[in-house]
Amino acid sequence: MTRHSARATTALRALNEHDPAMAALALWCDHRDRDHGPPAETTGQTIHYGPEFDTLPRHEQMGLAAHHILHVALRHSPRLANLALRMGDRFDARLWQIAADAIVNETLLAADYALPRPALTLTGLLANALGTTVAPRQALADWDVDRLYHSLRDTTPGGTGDAQSRALSYATAQGFRPDLTPDTGPADTPDPKTDADWHRHLSRALEAGRSAGRGIGAANLRLADIPQPQTPWEVILRRLLSRATLDAPQSTHRRPARAFIAAMAQAQQDQTPEPAFQPGTARQSPAPRVVIALDTSSSITDDALTLLMAECTAIARRTRAEIHLIPFDDSPAPAIRLDPATATTHLRTLQAPRGGGTAFAPAFAAAAALTPSILIVLTDMEAPLPPKPRFPVIWAIPDARHAPHAPWGATLDLSR
Repeated sequence: MTRHSARATTALRALNEHDPAMAALALWCDHRDRDHGPPAETTGQTIHYGPEFDTLPRHEQMGLAAHHILHVALRHSPRLANLALRMGDRFDARLWQIAADAIVNETLLAADYALPRPALTLTGLLANALGTTVAPRQALADWDVDRLYHSLRDTTPGGTGDAQSRALSYATAQGFRPDLTPDTGPADTPDPKTDADWHRHLSRALEAGRSAGRGIGAANLRLADIPQPQTPWEVILRRLLSRATLDAPQSTHRRPARAFIAAMAQAQQDQTPEPAFQPGTARQSPAPRVVIALDTSSSITDDALTLLMAECTAIARRTRAEIHLIPFDDSPAPAIRLDPATATTHLRTLQAPRGGGTAFAPAFAAAAALTPSILIVLTDMEAPLPPKPRFPVIWAIPDARHAPHAPWGATLDLSR
């Protein structure tokens, strides 16, 4: 087994006096030395300390060790790998790491840790990239890494525009260096922890810190980025779509059921009354239809739309379902039938109007005319809802935490 880090031993021991919560979390991390690379780097739940770590003063060693302990506790390395897998070539790993570092550094500064200056912070990133001024505690309570990343990537009209380039410029000016590598899976560590495990570890550690009155626990912060055990929205969508597009047998009165034919023959042979007619099963049922209503006035990002369409087209290929797209604001545009093989490419060239108001009733009426197996509505829910239709509905919302609650239908939070 690889030996425990000798470089970080003194700093980790000092954490025990300075911050009981961070010291407790450090026990769940693997600390290793290596002879190359940056001062510290996180992979999964392993923190690697390079030669430059020895050159830092003690207080900065403690801050850097705490920085990477929080990376591990907040599951940043596996979350980075998971989002990269989901988004493919559209994923910007550097921008995601900027968001992660900003949240971690802001948390440590609120707990009175020393960090090398200049330091990338969440409040600084929000001010420089999004033009938002907010107190540090409120920022930490409002923003998690995924939501911050998607906000920085937002290119919809009325969105953040060139926030991505501003974020990169700000991070470069603050001396940002990527310090995360994607989790390599079970081979990286013999005992990998889950989101649920780290949620429990964080809760216990913060409570210990509050009791001791020192460190991050005593700061009494509300962190939106604490990992919550949850099912990815793609998995939920896959299950709902598969259920709605299942090829169920359809009855038809054009041909009798086999049981009726047998009963009729038996009645004629026995000269008894003929049985009531029983309809047979159609040899081929109509193709299921997936209708997607795109609210062009809402804050649907290109990334969210691409991910959702990828899931829908994958289901369509397996179930021979038709996909119809209805862009709408206060009135629906003509429905567009999408070929599953080219749907994602077609969307990139779609010239849908953006902005304006939102009205659900006309869009639902246009969808009903297509007799859908299921309707998916991409919207921010900022409009009165129509009466509940007879077909199943999925509300796909950019950030469900800040949207009105849907009293019926299934809700997907695309920020997760």
